[in-house]
Amino acid sequence: MSTLFLIPGLGADCRIYRNIDLLDHKVVPIEWIDPDKSDTLSSYAQKLIDKYHITPQSIVIGNSLGGMLAIEIAKKVELGKVILISSIKTTHEAPLSFKLSRYLPVHRVIPSKLITSLKSIIKLVIGRMSENNQDLFISMLQNTSPVFIKWAKNAIIHWDNETIPKNVYHITGDMDKIFPFKRIKGATIIKGGTHIMIFNQAKQINTWLKEIL
Repeated sequence: MSTLFLIPGLGADCRIYRNIDLLDHKVVPIEWIDPDKSDTLSSYAQKLIDKYHITPQSIVIGNSLGGMLAIEIAKKVELGKVILISSIKTTHEAPLSFKLSRYLPVHRVIPSKLITSLKSIIKLVIGRMSENNQDLFISMLQNTSPVFIKWAKNAIIHWDNETIPKNVYHITGDMDKIFPFKRIKGATIIKGGTHIMIFNQAKQINTWLKEIL
């Protein structure tokens, strides 16, 4: 059985997958490592490959930012499956706000430490969740290094991938405000799914994963 690597999203860790059934696979949760200022998502993906020994025919699941990194890993290693949840495959699927931010870098003005305390705004943007899930999400966010968040915000905005590797499976929600589904091609769409559907619509995601895995 192939090893399955889990990559969380920005401001999260692999507890984001706590409601996901991975069908007795050997699972390796990936933890964030300190980036260099000059790192791109591509060079950071190589660091993850090296540290976690991601080899051909492995399976990588990525949520949000983790999905973008999964794509970059798949461009370097021929994976058995690449599974994206609430993410994007190429720069063409990114919202227009990302492209505008390259020229009007508002994301650099907002202190990374402030992001970890904007609970009500975060909830509004990513979607509603239960109190328990909200507490977990806030805990993950507060435990994420502000240095990593600052780097990741900039790296995401400047991601320029136009290549879709082989064996990519993609699921997203029609209520995702971070990555609007109308810009995304070839994905399975979850009705009512928000950017945090990995928490509150795990049942549908598990059904979809069971067919793929």
